[in-house]
Amino acid sequence: MNDSSPSVEPKFDETIHAPIRLRICGMLEVYGKLRFDALRDSLGVSDAVCSKHLKTLADHGYVTLSKKAERDSGRGYKVTWVSFTDAGQAAFQGHVAALKQIVAGG
Repeated sequence: MNDSSPSVEPKFDETIHAPIRLRICGMLEVYGKLRFDALRDSLGVSDAVCSKHLKTLADHGYVTLSKKAERDSGRGYKVTWVSFTDAGQAAFQGHVAALKQIVAGG
């Protein structure tokens, strides 16, 4: 994330601000794309809690969820991958910029 970019307009986002969703967005900002199970385990939450927060982000157009076939010990199974949409990344960057303004007394 380029904090000095003039194109990032500070905008507080209630959807992103919830602690679990803020952490999800922070991890996506760093890693780009994450497996559902890795995200869930990193957050230390249940499948249901992780799914609920991802659904909220997806419903707002901030993330995409895609299932891809994986192979493990010869058995095929589907893995859910999570990634930002362009709108989600922009919203997160705007939210971070707004938080920085708040911290700076603005």
